[in-house]
Amino acid sequence: MIGEFIKNYGYLAVMLGTLLEGEAVLLAAGFACHQGLLDWRIVAALAVLGATLGDQGAFLIGRWKGERLVSRFPSLERSLPRINALMEKYHTPMILFVRFMYGMRIAGPLLLGMSNLPAYRFALLNVIGAVIWASVVTSIGYSFGVTMSALLTDVKEVEEILLASLLVIGGVFWVFRIVRARSLRDRRK
Repeated sequence: MIGEFIKNYGYLAVMLGTLLEGEAVLLAAGFACHQGLLDWRIVAALAVLGATLGDQGAFLIGRWKGERLVSRFPSLERSLPRINALMEKYHTPMILFVRFMYGMRIAGPLLLGMSNLPAYRFALLNVIGAVIWASVVTSIGYSFGVTMSALLTDVKEVEEILLASLLVIGGVFWVFRIVRARSLRDRRK
């Protein structure tokens, strides 16, 4: 049942999931690749596309409305000069690895959009960073599948439980992050 659902909607979930965050979706997709439910190359390509588009969109929003958005978060606004100094000095590694920094997936490109960084430079490094991120996270999910196969003699018997567990854990993590962000925002008001 879950296997059919993943075969039918897994690629769509990867694309939509990687537009914003996507780690949990991509880990589950990597596991599904190991199980033969999804094709690793398609998953990686969609993850690169989704991550690139999501971060490019955040960068452009930063260019367009960044100052207005940052003004809604006083602690971030106070930290902006220090953040800008770090971004000016280390923008290349930041762009390449911002996806791996907890809480910076959307804020990082948005703040970079507010800087003097040329858009073409961000776009090029953004694609390279997306390739690194998609490869690493998908491979971790795939490796999880390999590990489970080695530990369990008949992984087919528990694959649906493992896939469901990964999806539930990812969903709980996603909901936790949304609730936490809202509570932090409410406390600031």
